[in-house]
Amino acid sequence: MRIKKGDTVKVIAGKDKGKTGKVLKTFPKEDRVIVEKVNIVTKHMKPRGPQSPGGIEKQEAAIHVSNVMYFDTSSNKATKLGYKIEDGKKIRFKKSDGQTIK
Repeated sequence: MRIKKGDTVKVIAGKDKGKTGKVLKTFPKEDRVIVEKVNIVTKHMKPRGPQSPGGIEKQEAAIHVSNVMYFDTSSNKATKLGYKIEDGKKIRFKKSDGQTIK
């Protein structure tokens, strides 16, 4: 999976197509990611004591990683990512201009 936690991504398919957000969590075994303010669902929460009274809450749900694309904030465009090995280390790079990603 080329998308990592903390990356800015753009949604390229689904009901939230066109939105951008930060990746909050990744699930590599399921090929899914949770993106900030994308795929909002309503959850009915059961009361769990005085600190959490329960009720209806909105939260982000996971979406498939194939529906998001890395968003380059410097050029304001979505770009593909690739891997290359430099000095024995695997490094991600943008295929559009060849720059490495931290």
